[in-house]
This record gives sequence, C-alpha cells and structure tokens, in this order.
Amino acid sequence: MSRKVHVQTQINGDSIEFLCEPRQSMLEVLRDDLDLTGAKEGCNNGNCGACTIMVEGRPVNSCCMLGVEAEGSNIETIEGVASPEGLHPLQQKFLEHAALQCGICTPGFIMNAKALLESNPNPTEKEVRFWLAGNLCRCTGYDKIVRAVLDAADNGEDDL
Repeated sequence: MSRKVHVQTQINGDSIEFLCEPRQSMLEVLRDDLDLTGAKEGCNNGNCGACTIMVEGRPVNSCCMLGVEAEGSNIETIEGVASPEGLHPLQQKFLEHAALQCGICTPGFIMNAKALLESNPNPTEKEVRFWLAGNLCRCTGYDKIVRAVLDAADNGEDDL
C-alpha cells in the first residue's frame, strides 16, 4: 500500500486538507473522501466531461487529475456554483430550458459552460457547441443545453 500524501488546497472557497494515495484521482478524493459527489464518474478516462471541475479557473476532468496535484490550487466544484441566495443564473437557465434529464452529465456541462461564459460572456451558438463538445449526454439532445447557455449569456449577468 502506498503512503498517503498530505494535500492543502482551496475548494469552493474553503481551505481543505486531505490525505490521499499518490495514485488517487481528484474525482475519487472529491467523491470518496470529501463527500463532494456533484462531479460524476462517467467514463473515468477523460472522454465524457461528467467529472469536470474548475482548477485555477480552468475546466479540468477530475478523473484525469491526481489528488496530489491539487496542492495549493484553487478548485471549484458544482457544489460551489450556487450561492446561499439561490441558484447561479446558469443553473436557473438549465432548469428553465429543461436542459437535463438523468443529471449525470449536468454538473460537467454547467462547469464547462460557466468557464466559457467567464472567458466569453457573449458566445455564438457555434462557440457554445464547440466549447461543450467534450461533454457527452446520452439522455437528451444538446439543443436545450445550448439554448440554456445562450440564454444565460444574453442575460448579461455580472456573476457568471
């Protein structure tokens, strides 16, 4: 058995310390050790996007990141997107547009869409589709998801 490594990081604005094995993925750490189960295990090889988190403001497939790589990083998970006041505007638009079904892929889509809107607050439909191409959904067509993202962008919300 490997010796566990001590990691200090920021997750959703909170200082977090955890122990993990050097081989453990960040997805395993989040779900199994920190009880942050919003990121989903879909493919476990970086192809579906269901486990997307933000690391230093950039979307990352947490199944492809080692937990030890979180040392000193600022991480945001789907659990950190909403505020105590309510849903994030992007989450609200997903609900309004019925842009989800089973929910496995939804956290990853929201995290990637959030990253897109933070870097490009007014994307075209083509840009949204390109940006979300790494997220797979088996239940629904992608149109409702794209419409939700475009609607959130049209709102001009400052907190996207």
